[in-house]
Amino acid sequence: MSSNNEQTHNKDSSKLISALRSTLNHLAENSYPHVPGPEGCNRRASVALVVRVRPHYKHWPSETSQPTSIDQYFQQDWVQHGDPEVLFIKRAARVGDRWTSHVALPGGKRDPEDEDDKAVAIRETSEEIGLDLTSPDALFVGNLPERVVKTSWGKVPIMVLCPFVFLWTQPDLPPLKLQPTEVASTHWVPLRVLLSPSARTYEYVDVSDRFAGTGVVRRTLVRSILGQMRFSAIRLIPSESLYCSSTAEFFPLDPLEEKLPLGTRLYNWCRGDHTRSAESTRPLLLWGLTLGMLADFLDQLPPHNAVQIWSYPTFTSPDVRWIINILTRSLKQRNAARLQSGGMNQTAMDSETEAVATGDIQEGAKNAKRPYAVGVMLEGYYDMLRRGVWIAASVRMIAAVAITVQVVRRYRGYRS
Repeated sequence: MSSNNEQTHNKDSSKLISALRSTLNHLAENSYPHVPGPEGCNRRASVALVVRVRPHYKHWPSETSQPTSIDQYFQQDWVQHGDPEVLFIKRAARVGDRWTSHVALPGGKRDPEDEDDKAVAIRETSEEIGLDLTSPDALFVGNLPERVVKTSWGKVPIMVLCPFVFLWTQPDLPPLKLQPTEVASTHWVPLRVLLSPSARTYEYVDVSDRFAGTGVVRRTLVRSILGQMRFSAIRLIPSESLYCSSTAEFFPLDPLEEKLPLGTRLYNWCRGDHTRSAESTRPLLLWGLTLGMLADFLDQLPPHNAVQIWSYPTFTSPDVRWIINILTRSLKQRNAARLQSGGMNQTAMDSETEAVATGDIQEGAKNAKRPYAVGVMLEGYYDMLRRGVWIAASVRMIAAVAITVQVVRRYRGYRS
């Protein structure tokens, strides 16, 4: 039985390796267009999607070469029998940072001295985790769709985000050096996990401050109506992890929550304290903008269903979710049809940022007409979602007034 399982695994692994080779070659030969910043927004940021192949126990290389091309790398026996993986970081916990402890790709904002967007991804990866992508052991593959990132519920652009793909060509890595103020841990995750429907789950986020500001009472009322916002996510199961042991979340000296007074805990719950996401017991979840960046990359790999098993963001309150589903039904069908016909868009969204397409792209770019799948699916969705939220709030308010009137009438009738 174990022999049959191993043969099945080897067959699936061989198919995935072959598909990965084709995908990386396609990205190398077909670049996505450069997206300039909109008027008044000069900030740019870049991230690095680093791919490697972990050797199988029975095919561990006795000696290695230094390939200079993607095809040369994949011709090696240990690569053909290996397990491809992607590198993620878990951001360090920082009070007041809305991205605290999120799973992400290494990267950061562009500085004036950076030569170009790719140089930003290389520099930030070196600074954050100590991995040198200028090494001969790292092959630059190409880029994924760039996009303009905007505020979640507003229309103000924040930056242009540029993802770049690199292939690490050796079976092992030099020791990583994690920057403790930026990175809590690094995780190599097999592509098999990222592609598996069984790893799909949800992330739940409190977004009441988007509607009610910072007032505790208003936020509590809004939260009672909406519940939390639910986002599609992937539960990551790393094959290898490295933790920055100097960070407080690695081994807290005191339990964070149990030591706080009851009133403080209640207040933190009311204001939706994001620092609790730093708990070491919290599962690793890939979601939001980072998942959006990977969606098209994953969808090019078998079983080619990464977008199909992705789900639309919604809210946990059943009535709110029902209203949103009714409002967006035709929109979802229309966007699905556009995706099948190859409509072009570059939208991605998480609880903090919205990335929308810009029409000002380079003419003649090879991938200018390639659809960014999650973007096509989400086009116009958040406008409908916001409308659904206000409709649900209005319905609840009308219902509350109606119930109050009935109670008052019955009370007066009883008194008379």
